[in-house]
Amino acid sequence: MDYTINRLITGAHFDVVDARTRAALATQGFGVLTEIDVKATMKKKLDVEMAPYRILGACNPRMAMEAIGMEPRVGAMLPCNVILREVEDGIEVSAIDPVASMQAIDNPALHAVAGQVRDLLAKVVAAI
Repeated sequence: MDYTINRLITGAHFDVVDARTRAALATQGFGVLTEIDVKATMKKKLDVEMAPYRILGACNPRMAMEAIGMEPRVGAMLPCNVILREVEDGIEVSAIDPVASMQAIDNPALHAVAGQVRDLLAKVVAAI
């Protein structure tokens, strides 16, 4: 099972793909709650250079509220992470597959919500 939804963007600068990703997330009702600049963190903490790598913690409040209502501990699996990383051929965008991440919780209704979120994230990645 693949645990991510992936797309390679070629011919675009990292910051352009970042902006397009945030816009696509907003179009599907997601906001970015957290942002981790992994490149800057590794430089600061380990003095290691690496290619641009950013983790966006995205949340669709309506879907998150529905999931938390079904299973209050689901918050340990939120928000949905979307990563942008520079690779040799361009910028790879990957979103976590919430269906895969929810497999540990035995709740079919929650899995259905996770499927809806997966569909929204797939639309986000496709729209970038």
